Amino acid sequence: MPDYVVIIYLAIPFLFLVLGFVAGKILEAKHYKSIHLRERQTAGLPVVSWRTITDGRAVQSSQLALGAVVISVDHYKRLLMGIRKIFGGEIRAYSSLLDRARREAILRMKENCPRADLILNCRIETSTISSGRQNSTGTVEVIAYGTAVRFG
Repeated sequence: MPDYVVIIYLAIPFLFLVLGFVAGKILEAKHYKSIHLRERQTAGLPVVSWRTITDGRAVQSSQLALGAVVISVDHYKRLLMGIRKIFGGEIRAYSSLLDRARREAILRMKENCPRADLILNCRIETSTISSGRQNSTGTVEVIAYGTAVRFG
């Protein structure tokens, strides 16, 4: 087999890896841009972890506020996780993935109750729905929930 054929066989997987990395970075930046815009739009609706309101305001209505998102881990992040498992340390690719998922879940919770004045007792739950190959996380669900309150 000629040398250039061997080089091509070695270059193709590397090319796909670089292409996946670049495409992932572009899509992640686009999602972050959307998150920043929507966070500015919903900044008037505070989300707090308090259980009760202590300032004596009368509550007109309350309801469950819920936001959920399911995120699938791409192959590039799986590759990084495998390397990090060997050497140890923080998996930054997963950190940004979970950060986006948490922020997206909170935004969806806010958008679920746009007329609320406050969302109380906010909680965030994260769970693995399915596992990928070799015990790596395949799909993660993040749920944000709380009590949406409207004052009288």
